[in-house]
Amino acid sequence: MTTRSAKSSTQSTTQPATRKLWLAAAKPPMYSVAIMPILVGSLVAYAETGQFIAPIFGLFFWSAIFILAWENLSNDVFDSETGIDVNKAHSVVNLTRNKGLVFALANGFLALGILGILAIAFYQQDPTVLVIIALCCFLGYCYQGPPFRLGYQGLGEFLCFFSFGPLGVGAAYYSQTQGWSWGSQMAGIFVGLTTTLVLFCSHFHQVEDDIAAGKRSPIVRMGTQRGAQLVPILAGSALATVALAILMGWFPVWTALAFPSALSAWKLSRHVRRHHHQPQIISNAKFYAIGFHFWSGVLLSLGFLLSTRFTA
Repeated sequence: MTTRSAKSSTQSTTQPATRKLWLAAAKPPMYSVAIMPILVGSLVAYAETGQFIAPIFGLFFWSAIFILAWENLSNDVFDSETGIDVNKAHSVVNLTRNKGLVFALANGFLALGILGILAIAFYQQDPTVLVIIALCCFLGYCYQGPPFRLGYQGLGEFLCFFSFGPLGVGAAYYSQTQGWSWGSQMAGIFVGLTTTLVLFCSHFHQVEDDIAAGKRSPIVRMGTQRGAQLVPILAGSALATVALAILMGWFPVWTALAFPSALSAWKLSRHVRRHHHQPQIISNAKFYAIGFHFWSGVLLSLGFLLSTRFTA
């Protein structure tokens, strides 16, 4: 009886721990970075042109989620080849111990995502959106995929900025209007900066593993203290983009609703400033950054939406 109860006790504690690892591997909050470019770009288009094509938005929404799932899973595969994830218990490859299966699943998600973008291009009889998203996927592959592995050279943040910013938001805008505008590109810069901040903050807790694997992330290059000092500058630059766009007349005044998200930026900045040198505590910095990314993007989108209702 004692042995049986000890076994059941061990199983009961192991199962929740395993569930937590799978939840961490799935990264549900991270899918905000896939959704926000589509939401912002589509609502900029609606505010500027009055046009919103719901089926295209829906296709783009799910395609972006599938493509990000591909990127997350394929990055796990590529990182398993360099050994950088040896201490990452929530790596999908480490959890399944089946790299081939994970890679096949990743490519399946990519196929689904591209299929949705193909449907948009076919509907519009215009390959522009497909070309832009193909470029985004190529940049995403270059981040960790061989032989490029540009993330290991500290260039991941630059790739992230363009893929999720001007290109991603621009593609969403184009899918609704088949055109371009200064407003859509300024919105792309804003979303690009907030998304880049998420990736930047994900490096604080893994400096030792990055150095061991030869990865020269920005935090490895500049150190955690200087990295923490850069966080409020990046967040402030994003909000300054909104202010500039309002002054130039590219954004409606209602988009000033994004400014209260500075509270999330302040919490993030305080957290990294206090704990930048403590890997176990700072490991959740990316979730603070996701909070700023989410609220700033939602409030900006709400500003564009309200501008269509309360324009003189």
